[in-house]
Amino acid sequence: MAGTALSAGVLAVTASLALGLAAVGGAAVTAQRVAAAADAAALAAADAASGAIITDEEPCALGARVAAASGATLISCVLDGTVATVQVQAVYAGLAAVSRARAGPPEGF
Repeated sequence: MAGTALSAGVLAVTASLALGLAAVGGAAVTAQRVAAAADAAALAAADAASGAIITDEEPCALGARVAAASGATLISCVLDGTVATVQVQAVYAGLAAVSRARAGPPEGF
């Protein structure tokens, strides 16, 4: 009888740890996904602003579309000439993951 109780306790602790690690892993994946979405959105907006790509969309609208394709939402987009600074957000388990990115030509160009 004591072995059964001990086995049940070990199983409960193991299950709790597995669920906790799964949640942490999911949050880490979401953070990386949001960072990638911010990078892609900033690059798209900067390319559109500089004329590197031909599009009928405004640069920030293109950045929003790229962020949405990555499963994120564009929160802000600021253009300073051909430099785009964006902020995107995605939600995981009710918590928001936010990332910022900036893209444009190198300094001095």
